[in-house]
Amino acid sequence: MPAEQSTMAPPAVSSPTVSPGAPYRRGNLALLAALPAAWLLPLAAVALDARWVLPPLVLLATASLLRGGRTLLDRLLLATVLLVCLTTAAGLIFAVWPWGMDPVAVSGTALTALLLTAGITGRRPTLPRPAWTDLLPILGTGALLWYLAQPLIRAGELGSRLSILNRGEDYLRHLSLVDVIGRHGGYLFVDPGSVREDLFSALVHYPQGWHLLVALLDGHRIPPGGGSAGTAAVEPFLWWNLATFGLLVLALLWAAQRLPGPLHPLSRGVLTVVVGALILGSQLPRMLLSGYPTETIGLTLTVVLAALVARPLAAPREHFLLLGALLVGIGYTYYLFLPAAGVLVLGALLLRHREVRRLRRSTLVIGLTAALLAPVPILLGVFRANQTESLAATVGPDLTETWLALGGLGAFVVPALLLHAVRIGRADPAWRRWLFVLLVSVALTLAIGQASISLSGQAGYYFNKAGHLTTVLLIVGTAAVVRLLPVPTRGRAVRTVVAACTAVIVAAATVWFGGVTGWQRSLLVVEPDSWAQRWVHQHIDPPTRSAAVCEQVHQRYPAVEGATTLILDRRPSQSYLANICISTLQGTTGQTEAGIYEMVFLEPGRTWQMLHRVPGEIRLVAVTDGARVRVNRILRAVPEMAGRVTVETMIIDDPPS
Repeated sequence: MPAEQSTMAPPAVSSPTVSPGAPYRRGNLALLAALPAAWLLPLAAVALDARWVLPPLVLLATASLLRGGRTLLDRLLLATVLLVCLTTAAGLIFAVWPWGMDPVAVSGTALTALLLTAGITGRRPTLPRPAWTDLLPILGTGALLWYLAQPLIRAGELGSRLSILNRGEDYLRHLSLVDVIGRHGGYLFVDPGSVREDLFSALVHYPQGWHLLVALLDGHRIPPGGGSAGTAAVEPFLWWNLATFGLLVLALLWAAQRLPGPLHPLSRGVLTVVVGALILGSQLPRMLLSGYPTETIGLTLTVVLAALVARPLAAPREHFLLLGALLVGIGYTYYLFLPAAGVLVLGALLLRHREVRRLRRSTLVIGLTAALLAPVPILLGVFRANQTESLAATVGPDLTETWLALGGLGAFVVPALLLHAVRIGRADPAWRRWLFVLLVSVALTLAIGQASISLSGQAGYYFNKAGHLTTVLLIVGTAAVVRLLPVPTRGRAVRTVVAACTAVIVAAATVWFGGVTGWQRSLLVVEPDSWAQRWVHQHIDPPTRSAAVCEQVHQRYPAVEGATTLILDRRPSQSYLANICISTLQGTTGQTEAGIYEMVFLEPGRTWQMLHRVPGEIRLVAVTDGARVRVNRILRAVPEMAGRVTVETMIIDDPPS
């Protein structure tokens, strides 16, 4: 008998030890015992009016089951984007099951799925300890958000908040989408006929992932109601927009510190300052000023996707799951970036072809699911809503700023990336992969630019949007420049002093030339004031005229069933903004569409079109004497129209300057 066998334990039949299947059975029993809690917790939270605790609970539970990333920030950020992406896909279910976006149904289902995942994978909930490396991205994000939150903090009255929304009129359309999705409990393109009277028709097939997410979170903040949220939705909506931009900032800081791998603390500090200064000094804050939350979340998800392509997670199955989920999330939030994201994912799969073959069943399921779900919004937009016509939209000085960002940042970032790729490419392929990421983004930008030129004769609005993607990837790529800076070395005082001085100079120069201080205009924008300064220092007190008119008319003339309420102001542009605002607050954007869009911007022609195009009973609110005289003159000329038109007069003076 071999020696190792002589020390073996007695046979299992005569031993009191537990059988090997016992831990598995205990795990199943624990899982069965925990399943009721997945529903009892949401029920208790709703009963105690504490439904707001459910999203953080689901986030922590998701993060505790992930294994990608080394730090707590890694885990929480990856869990956040995973939940964002899975929620955009779940919106298809919300639209057809009977519970809509009820907090109990949504949270109970999510917690049940997490428990089943834990049972199948055998993972126990665990979170890594916080690391000091998490501190810099969090502090940087907090500082930028505090600065950018100043207009919202100052906007204490409804008129001031409406001024922010009216300045970027797209905000009002996004608010109406959030409102209608919240009332209908899911994606609107699933049943377009049901929202014909509630929503501006051009928005029915617009990518609605971000709006669904905000409506879902709002449903956990306050009990969902049956009617339009009205003025109560304005302030939370503005904060959701700022939070979305904050997530983009955090993703950029996180990706920039993930790309280079291990970094000296001094280099991490410099990189945080450089990335923050470039965010404030570029076009990115324009998304706050003009109201582009869907682009903001699309950029966020694409940046995280690019970071995972450059530095994959150690666990292949989890890595592939995140890549597939991010594809779906990008498709449902801002599908302009979907072609580039698809190429990046294909490149990532080729780089890890051995793991793909080894996990071919999991990869096939994830890949097929993503391939079926991700293109749905873009296919609907192209074939049902003809959204390709938007490629002909023109743009102003922003186009020059896009070239400034691409050229100015590329002149520093690309050579640094090439240098790292040549010097340590074999030891650390992340630099070569980031060059691939940039190449894909530039190709998308140029392709959209060429499509715009062929349709309108110039690179236009969506070329600028694609340029934003390349800009944020170049901002993350500044990690390659910072990686070249000297770092302090123990025992070498001269090198330490040189490294510290170099770090201060680079950080200060970026802040100065990024226009953060206000003493020097940013080199990445055309106007003397940066987009961040224009957002932070915008005049909201007193409110703009369109905001003041909208607020006062809404208070005095609430929506009336069966009648379409429209405002007539002094100038067509003022009437246009006020009508978008009032129809958003009253939830009547479907009714008022014919009297707002695709009309001449000259009077009295616009009023004439308004009266002839809007069917049924019309309630016109004239807020100037000229508007009242104008509409009465038209009604005298066409007396048969007077029976269905009611003219209300409410003279509103311009706010004091």
